[in-house]
Amino acid sequence: MTAGAPAAQVKPPVVLKFGGSSFRTLAAYGQLAEALSRRVEAENARLVVVVSGQPGETEQFRERLSQVNAHPEDETVAGLLTLADTVGAQLLATALHRTGRSATVLAGHQLGLTTDSAFMWARLEHTDPEPLRTALSENEVVVVPGGQAADKEGRPTWLGKNSSDLSAVAVAAAVGAARCEVHSDVDGIYSSDPHLITGAQLLGQVSYNTAALMSLYGAKVLHRRSVRLAQRHGIEIMCRYNRDPFTIGTVIGAAGSTVAAVVLNQRSAALRYATDEFADQAYAAFHGANIDVVRLTSGPLVAVTGGFVDLPEFQRRNGITPGEYAGVPVSAIRGSEVVTQLARDEEDALHLSQRLHDHVNRPSADPHAPLLEMQGV
Repeated sequence: MTAGAPAAQVKPPVVLKFGGSSFRTLAAYGQLAEALSRRVEAENARLVVVVSGQPGETEQFRERLSQVNAHPEDETVAGLLTLADTVGAQLLATALHRTGRSATVLAGHQLGLTTDSAFMWARLEHTDPEPLRTALSENEVVVVPGGQAADKEGRPTWLGKNSSDLSAVAVAAAVGAARCEVHSDVDGIYSSDPHLITGAQLLGQVSYNTAALMSLYGAKVLHRRSVRLAQRHGIEIMCRYNRDPFTIGTVIGAAGSTVAAVVLNQRSAALRYATDEFADQAYAAFHGANIDVVRLTSGPLVAVTGGFVDLPEFQRRNGITPGEYAGVPVSAIRGSEVVTQLARDEEDALHLSQRLHDHVNRPSADPHAPLLEMQGV
């Protein structure tokens, strides 16, 4: 490994994020390290690379924890689940060393990102850029485990499921980068999930507001708070495919045309409460815990979007009268207008999403027609 001290920074580093789908095999770490090494050479640039753990590793940790304690404290959960991303970061760092690049890992407690003490779904409160600046002055590549931070007392906190996007944008803001490159197994944002819906169309330019709205309703595009953080700092998010040649698909920024999209996330769930008051209380509790949630207007209904929340346990801990499962929410979005319908189960949600997508994207569709007309589709 060549580890001479790099020259002083003359431009912000390149900030990249690679999700768990980038590392389906151990060989993928070496392949990515080679590509990153070539980029360091070609652009004479320093890199900050935010990574997630391998697919399924976080859930394996969760399962092991539940076998020891069915109701673990949030502090313990945050301390354990973040290890999957730490493992991934160390594997990529050693793969970079093998290419001859100097690289180091900054875990959450070293990174300078301070959160509240929610432990799970923690909220960022302060960023100290010095740890990153120091690491970049000494290394060509700094690898960051996604979703990790610490509270004011230095205890590990977790920014939530799929929050490596948020880590990447926070890092970009800390080092003064104008853009953040997010790599995944699709090359950008589509009008619906291209793995599930026939005819889903790639959206080349999407505004911050549209991306955040799609994420709030459960689209697996980007972590919603990462989009809002990018908007506050004027950071452009570039969505790219996670394999060579790393195709650019969607750019998220201030500009963007009106989008017609259908959001389906089969992990999302709607809960029906006995009264509107109970539904309002549940919404306030989920929202207060930084969990993406929507208070539906068609009844005492709350949609918890994106999944990865133990709904019975959360309601028990927060003294909420439990809501009954009401189905899978499917949302049609055009501009800032949203209409949500409930499907009985995952299969019904898939069929409903396809019908809605065919309707809003048919060639003769009036782009100004109200979405309410689609409830009968």
